Order: sequence, then structure tokens, then C-alpha cells
Amino acid sequence: MTLPVNIEDLLHQRRIEGARIEYRTGWNPEPVIHTITAFANDFDNVGGGYIIIGAEEADGRPVLPLRGLEPGSSETIQQDLLNRCCLIEPRFVPVIKTHILDGGRELLILWIPGGENRPYKCPEKLYTRKGSEKSPRAVFIRKGSRTFRANTSEEAELFAMARRIPFDDCANHEAELSDLQPALLQSYLLRVGSALGDSVFRRPLEETARDMRLVRGPSECPRPVNAGLLMFNGEPDRFFPYVRIEVVDKPDPTGIGMTEKIFRGPLDHQLSSALTYIQSYILREYVTKVDFSERAVRAFNWPFKAVEEALCNAVLHRSYQIPEPVTVTVTPEKMEILSLPGPDRSITDEDLRKKILISRRYRNRRIGDFLKELGIVEGRNTGIPRIIRAMQSNGSGDPVFATDEDRTYFLTTLPVHPLFLQKDHAASKILPPEKPPRRTREDLRRLITALLQERGSMSANEIARVLGYRKLTDTVRTVIGELLDAGTAYYRCPDKLRSKNQKLSLTGNEKHH
Repeated sequence: MTLPVNIEDLLHQRRIEGARIEYRTGWNPEPVIHTITAFANDFDNVGGGYIIIGAEEADGRPVLPLRGLEPGSSETIQQDLLNRCCLIEPRFVPVIKTHILDGGRELLILWIPGGENRPYKCPEKLYTRKGSEKSPRAVFIRKGSRTFRANTSEEAELFAMARRIPFDDCANHEAELSDLQPALLQSYLLRVGSALGDSVFRRPLEETARDMRLVRGPSECPRPVNAGLLMFNGEPDRFFPYVRIEVVDKPDPTGIGMTEKIFRGPLDHQLSSALTYIQSYILREYVTKVDFSERAVRAFNWPFKAVEEALCNAVLHRSYQIPEPVTVTVTPEKMEILSLPGPDRSITDEDLRKKILISRRYRNRRIGDFLKELGIVEGRNTGIPRIIRAMQSNGSGDPVFATDEDRTYFLTTLPVHPLFLQKDHAASKILPPEKPPRRTREDLRRLITALLQERGSMSANEIARVLGYRKLTDTVRTVIGELLDAGTAYYRCPDKLRSKNQKLSLTGNEKHH
């Protein structure tokens, strides 16, 4: 079976946190079965994990070059592994993938998503001698990058959690399998570099959806999980009212001149479109000369990195059972990003005051996995520190994080840079950046995808101008070529590639045409 992730990224911890990956030099059944059980229990709701057999580990990272297993040995290990998994109660079998290294040696990769029937137990000891006394079964959980036997209170907590499957991982009985759109599935898989992307349109939809753990239920009545509808349906607000981002710009308290922009669609498209809009129309740079200095003072009203992290946090940690949008409200004094509900109770009021927001559990573990694979979020509790650093680097005031006693909301307030509060500076001094910010190809890929999602179709030159370039650059042209090669975008007139009227469109976005 092909995994819905990029295997090279997985092996080198480029997307998945190291605590969710365990490396094993060879086949040692007992610790592997304990770790499978722990990942299946998913005590912290982080989405399970992976075991890579055939890779030596040092300080939590693989030793390069990867050692691998002897050619052909993975088949024997798989057979033994499947037999050992019968000892897990309730029955649990991981997804198994053999990966061939250069030279013919093999890695055995086990994907263990959070289980549906936790808590899971397995024997403390695996006996192989006939007539041996059976070992008692125990519950195992992960703490950081290690596997432990759960104590009494942890077992009780796990039993309580078993009655609360995360909402994004629940089946939606109001939706059909056909509500998952193959074009969006393929676009995602190609963007993350999964080999599954090439076969989406050659296989039944149910096969791809089950490989990605996007459906639950028997084959005669499969139902998509909520995360699948939020990520791979063009209109998720059909199933989840007000699943959208609203950006409200209020230049005057009376509402005069107020503008409101609403962003709908799959969550990653919402984020990309909203961030592109904010970067293009809300963010400004202040430039002024200082006496006795050749250098100019430059500052943004709000640094893009802080806005990006705050909005990503809101989308990742909001509840999709509450019919309220994520709202971004911009006034001359501040930017406020509001999402519902508030943070987990494991984050105390003192943590909020100290701006130390480390949550032990994810509210949306599946959505987090998808956004992490796309490189949109990191999910390592790094969002708040990044916001603080970005504001400090820009010379802005400290961000404020607030909630109420009942944790019904979470509000991030970013104060405007003090230079933009001065009444005596000329309006002409507030300018767009003199040149576009330095962007990686991944940044450009995200921005171009968001533009095509919002506007339906654009020429390459139009894209370059909106992104702030004076002309079509080689890098923008290269990224457009990558989107075309990946099937994410296509030319509307393939027979007239050199036509000045040629337009690019996003695959699966035909309703805009």
C-alpha cells in the first residue's frame, strides 16, 4: 500500500515531528508491538505515528546513510508482525509499506494512525516458548519520543477519551463518498509528493479515500470523515455552516469606508486566499529618512509572519462544530483574530499571561496532519513564539492572547506599529514595499494557488504583477511550470500557448470559468 505522505520527508522528519517517528535497526517484536499499541491509543491526539524498521537512530534522528534490511527479509518480518498484531486488543493492524533503498536494501515503514476503538492493550511480554505462561495485557502510551506503560490515572483518562473521537475524525452521515472530489485529492497528494497522486483517477475513489483514512464504515455504506470534507470538498460550508474566514477592514469606528472580504472553500485554500489578500491589501510598509543616517527607517504596520501564524493557529485550533467563522478585524490601532472556542483547559490563565501556550492535545488532529504535510503549519507549539519574534523583529508592541473564564473564544490582538499611529507623517510615506519580499518557491506556489482559487483564471503576467513583480520572473515562471506538471493548474487554451489571451486555471476550479 502507498502512504499518503512523501516518504523522503518522513524519513528525514521534514514534516512529521520526531516524537511521532520511531526508528528500529532490526526486527524486535516486543518493543514494536508496544509502540504500535501506544500510537494507536494516541494519548495526546496528535494523529498516531510511524515506525521505520531498518534505520539506525542517534539523538532522535536517523543515521545516514540509512542502513536498511537485507533484501527479501521484509516479507518474513511482515508475516511475523501480522501474527503479533493479533495479540493487540481490540484488533489493530498498521498500514505497512516496503521502501527500497539504493543498493536494493529495504525499509519497512509502519503507519499507525490513531485508532477508532481505543484504549488498546497488548501483552507486556511476548513469549515464544510453548507452554509459557501468558503475559498480562497492559495499556501503552507515548510521552514525547518514548513508549511507556500507562499508570492507573492515565488509563482512566484514556477510557474517558475513548468516548470522544475528535470531531474531524468522525464519519459524517449527512455526506456521501462522492462528496470527496478526486481533483482536490490529487492536487493535495501531488503537492506533498505522495506516489498516490498519480493513481487517483485510475482507481476507484473509495480505494484512494481508504488509503488516506478519509472514510469510515463498511464498503456498502462508506461515509467520509469530517476532515475529508473540510479539505477535499469545494464547498465545505454545505456541511459545516460558516466554515470560512472573514476579513473586515474598519478604517473608521463609525463604519465609514468599511470593507469585508469572505474566503470559502477547502481549508488550505481559505488560508492561502485570505493571507494573499491581507498581504496585498492590508499590510503596508512605513519608510522615512532619519537625520544623520544614510539608512531609512522601515517597518510594517503588521509583520506578515505574525499574521500568518496567528491565522493558521485560528484555523487549526477552532471547533468546526460551532457555526461561527474565523474573523480578522483590522482597525487603525490593531488587528484582531478571533476563533471559537478558547484553548484547552491544560493551558492555564497564568500560561496565557506569560504567553506560554503549550497544548498537550490537538483539537483537530487530522486537519493538523494535512496542513503540516502541506507545510502550512508545524504543529509543534511553535506558533505563539513565532508571532512574538516576528512582532519584536518589526519593532511592534507585544501581541496579546485572551480568552474568557469559560474558554468560549480565543482572541489574538496584534497592535499596529507605533509609526502608523503618528498623525504628522505624510500619507505618501506609507508605501507598499519597494520590492517584493524574498519568497521561496513553496511561498510562490502557495500564493499562486490562492490567486487562481480566488480569481478563477489569470495570465502569467497578471500573476506576476499581483505578486508585486514588474515583470514575469524566471522563478515565477518555474513555479507555474511545476504547477502545470503536477496537474494542479492547467492552460485554458492548450492549443494556443503563446496567445496573449492565454489564462491559467486551478484544476478542479472550473466553476469560475
